[in-house]
Amino acid sequence: MAARTLLSMRSVQSGSMSVPFPVSDDKLLDDYSRAVTRAVDAVAPSVVSIEVSKKDAGRRGRSDQATAGGSGFVFASDGLILTNSHVVEGSTKVQVALPDGRECVADVVGQDPDTDVAVVRITAPDLVPVAFGDSRTLRAGQLVIAIGNPYGFHHTVTAGVVSALGRSLRSRSGRLIDQVIQTDAALNPGNSGGPLVTSDGAVVGVNTAIIAGGQGLSFAVPISAVVAVLPALLRDGRVRRGYLGIAGQNVPLLRRVTRFHRLVQASGVLVISVEPDGPAVTAGLRDGDLIVSFDGVPVENLDDLHRLLTEARIGTTATLGVLRGPGRQDIDVPVRERV
Repeated sequence: MAARTLLSMRSVQSGSMSVPFPVSDDKLLDDYSRAVTRAVDAVAPSVVSIEVSKKDAGRRGRSDQATAGGSGFVFASDGLILTNSHVVEGSTKVQVALPDGRECVADVVGQDPDTDVAVVRITAPDLVPVAFGDSRTLRAGQLVIAIGNPYGFHHTVTAGVVSALGRSLRSRSGRLIDQVIQTDAALNPGNSGGPLVTSDGAVVGVNTAIIAGGQGLSFAVPISAVVAVLPALLRDGRVRRGYLGIAGQNVPLLRRVTRFHRLVQASGVLVISVEPDGPAVTAGLRDGDLIVSFDGVPVENLDDLHRLLTEARIGTTATLGVLRGPGRQDIDVPVRERV
C-alpha cells in the first residue's frame, strides 16, 4: 500500500509564499482505515469496562479485598453483558462503566468456566446492543478488530487478521475449548471479555487469552460457542454437564493391543482413581481400567470424554468399552450431573 502524505501538494499563493494546506479527512482514509473506523463506530457504544472486587487471602489469614479489571459488551438492550468467566469468577462486587461515563453495579447472571463465558446484568436505559456475526464463516487472513480496556485504558482499539481457525485452548477448568479463533490483534490484560469484530461491525468472538511472552498470539472464544451456552446461562446460571466420577490420564496403546481388539485409535483413557459413591465405582469400574469407547464411539483422550458428557446424557446410561487385563468388556455406567 502506497504511503500517503499528510499534506496536499496543492498550495495557496500568498504574495511570494506558497503555503500547503491539509487534505480533507476523507482523502486521508484508505480502505483499510475506513473498514476499521466503521467497525469501531458500530461497536464502541456497546463496549464496557468491568471492575471486579474479589476476596483475597492476605497475610496471617486476613481476608482482604482485591480488584481486577476486564472488558465486556452489551448484547441485549435490557442490560445483558457478555464477558469472560475468569473476569467475574469469585467476585464480591461487579462494577460496570459505560462508554458515556455512567457507572452501574452489575449482577452475575451466570458463568461457564469450561468455555470462559459469563453474563452479567445492569439496569440502565438507552443501551446499545451489538450484532452477532457467524464465526463459522471466518477465513484465515480476514480483518478483525478488538476493542477493550487493557491496563485500564478505556476503549483501546487494535486490529489484525485471523491468524488461524479451529484452534483448541485449555480453559481454567481444565476442559478444552474447541474452534478457538487465533488472531494477531494485540491484546493485553484488561482486554479479556471484549468483543472481536469483523469489518462490518459484527461480533464473532469474545477475547479471552494471550500467550505470555508471545508476540501476536491472541485468542477468542467463537461466538458460535457462546450462543450454544447462552440459553443455559440465562436459564440456570450455569451449563449442566455429565459426570462419571473418575480421574484419568491419556495413555498410548501398544500396537499389538490395538490389532488384537481391532481398535481404530492409538491411545485411550487410563482410570487412575474412582470417586467413592460415584457412578463409575457403583457400576464396577476400577483403577487400572482402560476406557477405549463410549457408546461405541472411540475414546482417545479425556477431551473426547468431556465432549461426549453433554447435558443430554445426564440421567442416561453410557456403555463404556474397557480393557481390563488381557480382555475387553462393556460396562454400563449411569451418567449423573456434575455439580
